[in-house]
Amino acid sequence: MHRPYLVGAGLSFAFVAIASTSAMATPCTNLQSRSFEHTTITSATDITGGSFTPPGSTPITGLPAFCRVTATLTPTSDSQIQIEAWLPESNWNGRFLGTGGGGFQGVITYGELAQGIVAGFATTNSDLGTGSSGCNPLFCGSDGNKGNVLAIDFGDPANPSTGLFGHPERIKDFGYRAIHLMTVRGKEIADAYYAQRAKKSYFAGCSTGGQNALMEAQRFPHDYDGILAGAAAFNRTHLHMAGLGSWQNTHANASRFIQPGQMTLINKAVIAACVGQDGGAKTDQFLTDPRDCHFDPAVLQCTGGNVPPACLTADQVTTMRSYYAGTIDPVTKQVINPGSERGNETDNILALGLEFTENLPEPAFDGLFYWVYGAAFGIPTSPVNFTNFDFNRDVDTVDDQLAKVLNATSTDLSEFREHGGKLVMYHGWADPLIPSQSSINYFNALVQNGRAFAQPARFDSNDPALKDTQKYARLFMVPGMYHCSGGPGPNVFDALTPLVEWVEQGVAPDTIPATKFVNDTPSLGVAMTRPLCVYPKVAKYSGSGSTNIAANFTCVADEPDFNQTPAKQFGP
Repeated sequence: MHRPYLVGAGLSFAFVAIASTSAMATPCTNLQSRSFEHTTITSATDITGGSFTPPGSTPITGLPAFCRVTATLTPTSDSQIQIEAWLPESNWNGRFLGTGGGGFQGVITYGELAQGIVAGFATTNSDLGTGSSGCNPLFCGSDGNKGNVLAIDFGDPANPSTGLFGHPERIKDFGYRAIHLMTVRGKEIADAYYAQRAKKSYFAGCSTGGQNALMEAQRFPHDYDGILAGAAAFNRTHLHMAGLGSWQNTHANASRFIQPGQMTLINKAVIAACVGQDGGAKTDQFLTDPRDCHFDPAVLQCTGGNVPPACLTADQVTTMRSYYAGTIDPVTKQVINPGSERGNETDNILALGLEFTENLPEPAFDGLFYWVYGAAFGIPTSPVNFTNFDFNRDVDTVDDQLAKVLNATSTDLSEFREHGGKLVMYHGWADPLIPSQSSINYFNALVQNGRAFAQPARFDSNDPALKDTQKYARLFMVPGMYHCSGGPGPNVFDALTPLVEWVEQGVAPDTIPATKFVNDTPSLGVAMTRPLCVYPKVAKYSGSGSTNIAANFTCVADEPDFNQTPAKQFGP
């Protein structure tokens, strides 16, 4: 899934009814007659009443007057990419903003568009072309929901689907082409509307939007001046294998399931054992750097008369050890994808973690494998299916077909850097969907690229290659944040404004202020503030004053920590 670039912030606007579109031609409605390559403008409408209601959803209110343009892009005969451009009519800040989405996308992410124009950007978003195959963020190929209530609630279609199977051009659209063409056409539409070019262009996205962000920096380095990449799903084929492995792990036998409430039990034990080991404060309900925590779930194994859910069975201990260990080739023992960090355990279904995937009839996000194997992947008697996918034998089959198109794993950002591009990455340390160390692995690989000779990808804050990399790319790890938002830590922050200041004023961000609201509800007040530190520094409590006030923390150098890294052929 995904969240806006103003991480964790929900839109809170006053309701105003939509005004009727004027019958007279306007600069906006005139766009409908404009011609762009491989593009059909399907509508161009002035929205002046302060509110917009997305299809099948509730109104987004408090919006400035804007020109809404919808278009279909057809770069190939099998492509059907939907985009929207929202263009502020009076509060345009002179900048262009491309935005991403989540999962398999398949829809326009209206919250991203709304936040963009409220901040004054000419903003665009895309369904990545997967909507033409009936995809939604969680499902793009499945054997149907099988009557599972959770699957139905999260939009799994009732009937089987093969997603993008047999559509290699749509796979390319999803992987990299749609987001690039959205950018090119979005800029052209904005240029035509304003009769001038934007002074600077930015991209912001989390999850799949983070993958889009890195793909833009790698393949189309001149599209954007500044790129914000959150919890990037950049190593996509192996990330989806991790989801498949997680489902197989909990379904290995009936006693391997983690019962409701037990993830919270485990999380409390993890925090009790490890909180305050590296920065942070002893009173935190989250870990500042979980890599210093080596909690073994075996300490919760049932003894005497204790029984689950108050403790773990031996099989449940095995489940959790595998959860932390990562996706491993059973023959070579090589790491295919890093494991989950300690401290991300949650019973919250919306966090899309283990509690979510183990209760589905087949793995979440396994649609990717339908693109390779077709309908057979959903049939348990097939040679390769979601129950028996072999992490030694079958990995290459998927990678051979999809990796070059979907995986944004190149660490050569030289062209992006040379034209003055700036990259800000962020990732929640308590992310239960995409392992948080994945973003560290990518950043470490950027640093490694800057070395004159090979060295281990572990460094301190004074490393010359690190300092050189930080001239164009910076990473911020977010203690206690789930996937793109939420979680027990300070999970609301504006990462886009520091990026703009870096690009336009040359001021590189060293810290980003973050906030935790009471019950994650701004109207209830602030629970705590905390600085997010430029990696590899961590926020350390000064020892005096409230631990809920950012001013009582400083960013300090952290010792080099071990970061689980995939084998070279699966990395970085």
